[in-house]
Amino acid sequence: MPHLCVMNTVSQKQLKSVCVYCGSSFGSDPTHEAAATRLGQLIADAGLRLVYGGGSVGLMGTVAKSALESGGDVTGIIPKFLEKREVMLDTLEDLVITSDMHERKHLMFEKSDAFIALPGGIGTLEEAVEMMTWAQLGQHRKPVVLANINGFWSPLLELLDHMRAQGYIRPETEVPYLVAKKIEDILPLLRQQVSGTSHQVSDHLADVREL
Repeated sequence: MPHLCVMNTVSQKQLKSVCVYCGSSFGSDPTHEAAATRLGQLIADAGLRLVYGGGSVGLMGTVAKSALESGGDVTGIIPKFLEKREVMLDTLEDLVITSDMHERKHLMFEKSDAFIALPGGIGTLEEAVEMMTWAQLGQHRKPVVLANINGFWSPLLELLDHMRAQGYIRPETEVPYLVAKKIEDILPLLRQQVSGTSHQVSDHLADVREL
């Protein structure tokens, strides 16, 4: 797989905040909730700020509450129309209520140095792919990690490989992303990318057949 694209609008040298995209429900695999809990702990223990969607339910609420319980700083960003549906975590000291989804996503991007996609539904997929698309188009160089817990993202990885095979993702328009199979691998991977000590996407991508 080609080198990580060199992007020209955002240069990051130190990881200070991470955005986590994930489901507003728990799904059917209990390892996903455990992964969200562990990720929240690790983000807090590393002294990083968690940026997330502002709700208190599902994996979204789990990662935020875990970070808070571990003494971490958390920023929640939620559109007004989702306050009740996603049960806004109104105990947050840093809670931003936006007018719509576009403002929410843009603020999450601005406030984050990197992005992590835990398991989730179509909204999680859309948010993660949007960040990958912006990176492909040269609008940022913030790393995106797919947390492939129990192979959750493997179908997406297979689809991306299919797009490459069909000529829709070409070497000059490669999509930059990273894959981690274990929660403990995510933050070290992000630090390497942000600091510039790792330059190849392929260094950290497992073969899809292994996922």
